[in-house]
Amino acid sequence: MIEVLLVDDDQLMRAGLRMIIEQTRDLSVTAEAGNGEEAVTAARRHRPAVVVMDVRMPVMSGIEATRQIATAGEGPRVLILTTFELDEYVFSALQAGASGFILKRSPPEQLIEAIRTVAAGEALLSPSVTRRLIAEFAARPERHENPRFADLTEREREVLMELARGLSNEELAETLFISENTVKTHVKRVLTKLEARDRVQAVVMAYEGGLMDL
Repeated sequence: MIEVLLVDDDQLMRAGLRMIIEQTRDLSVTAEAGNGEEAVTAARRHRPAVVVMDVRMPVMSGIEATRQIATAGEGPRVLILTTFELDEYVFSALQAGASGFILKRSPPEQLIEAIRTVAAGEALLSPSVTRRLIAEFAARPERHENPRFADLTEREREVLMELARGLSNEELAETLFISENTVKTHVKRVLTKLEARDRVQAVVMAYEGGLMDL
């Protein structure tokens, strides 16, 4: 059973999300929170697999709450709820450690699949958000290569760069002419060497560390 923590200052939104989630057999809502501060406390107390997190909330924002949850070690994955895909807060949330995002207007089945995907250790990063990452870091005058990149093999660097361009496992396999199982092995090694929680953090590190400029 995948346990979920719902975080939103809108009680009606939380009620709607709870109803959607609890209609499935493999998901359950373990707790709710109305702001970021409550979310951090609830995440520590209940240790859910996934936190579905709103961004703009009183007391503490979803971004700061995400940062505190993500830096707490083996904590839950954070799935950001956003009104617009290119909302100004999405990029900051990804930097803070979110594993992906989903639009509030998304169909119920997409929310369920998003929670399952994030719980499985995968990440949700659309091409449009990948393009935004490129634009954000391209505008920065100075970046330095992350020393952890030195531990990557040539193939692992190649895999990371393709991840940073937004390719899925299937697309990576086609691009690099290898099997999807081999792709998964390479991705796992990349995440381990970079000490990254998931693909999203690895992609952010690739841009922050200047790998995409090399």
